[in-house]
Amino acid sequence: FLWGDAIPAGAAANPDTSFAIIDSVIDAPNVASLVFAENEGSFLVGVAAGLKTQSGKVGFIGGVENDLIKNFQVGFEAGVAAANPDAEVLVQYISQPPDFSGFNDPAKGKEIAAAMYADGADIVYSAAGGSGLGAFEAAAEAGEPGDVWAIGVDSDQYNLVAPELQPYILTSMLKKVDVAVYETIKAFTEGNFTAGVQVFNLATDGVGYSTSGGFVDDIAEQIDGFAQQIIDGEITVPTAAG
Repeated sequence: FLWGDAIPAGAAANPDTSFAIIDSVIDAPNVASLVFAENEGSFLVGVAAGLKTQSGKVGFIGGVENDLIKNFQVGFEAGVAAANPDAEVLVQYISQPPDFSGFNDPAKGKEIAAAMYADGADIVYSAAGGSGLGAFEAAAEAGEPGDVWAIGVDSDQYNLVAPELQPYILTSMLKKVDVAVYETIKAFTEGNFTAGVQVFNLATDGVGYSTSGGFVDDIAEQIDGFAQQIIDGEITVPTAAG
C-alpha cells in the first residue's frame, strides 16, 4: 500500500501496461487492486485465541492505527467474542499515521506485548509487520510454552522465527498474497486481466490460518466450522468501516 501514491502516475503514463497493487485501491482502467478480507482471517485466529486462553484476557497489537490494520483488530475481536464471549481483548497501536515506524519497531512491539502479558493476557496477536518479532520474544520471556502464546500475521510465522520461539507461535493469520499474485498473473497470461477491486477472502482461499506446530489441532474443527459459516454467509465479520 506504500505504492499507493506512485501507481496512479505510472498507470496514467503507461495506459497499455497492466498494473496490480497489493493492499491498496487505485481507481484506474489498467490497475487491479488486490485486497484481502483480513477481518475474516483475523476472526479465525480470534476464535483460536478465545478457545485457547486460560486467563480470559488476550491482546491485539497494531503496527499503525489506520483502517487497514483496524480490520485486523475488529475481526480478531469478533472471533474472540464468538468463541468466548466473556474474554477481554486489550488493544494498543505502536504508531499513528503518517508515522509508519510501527511496522518495523520490534523493541516497541516487545515492550507493549510484555505489558499485556504482565497485565494478565496469555495470548497476543500482532498485526504489526516486523514489530511482531518483539512480541514473540516477549512471549518467550513471559512464561512457558502452552501457558503464554503469540499469534503471527500475514505469513506462517512459525516457519520464520528462531527455533526457540516456535513453541510460542499458536497460529498465524494467513494473508495469501501468493494466491492473489498467482491468480492475477494467470489471468493476464490468459488474456483475462481485469482492472478494479478484487477481494481475496475465505471463499476464494485468500485468507486463512496456519497449523504449523500442531498447537491448534485440537480446536481446528471448531475454527473450520466458523470459517464455513462465514463462507456460507451465516456470519458477517465486521470491518473498520462498520
